[in-house]
Amino acid sequence: MVARGKRWANVAGILCADPAFRLYLDRRARAKFELDVPDGTHTEADAAEWIRRACEVASRKDIDGNPSAVRVMTGIRSRFEFWKNKQGKAT
Repeated sequence: MVARGKRWANVAGILCADPAFRLYLDRRARAKFELDVPDGTHTEADAAEWIRRACEVASRKDIDGNPSAVRVMTGIRSRFEFWKNKQGKAT
């Protein structure tokens, strides 16, 4: 069970540790920004930095106390889940 008030910080941590999420970031960088980013480029630390920047927080633990950051995290998780489900159907 997630401690009260830490739900989205935990989600962020779980996403950063997920190799599929880091692959999503690699492929997103190529598709959205046309960057030459090979699969396997994003590390767990890179993913954490990416989430902090997207949510405009200094630490992932700050997400839960920030309604704007929670909205961003909701969108990040939703887009990632959509991408992941689409990948499963492509195989």
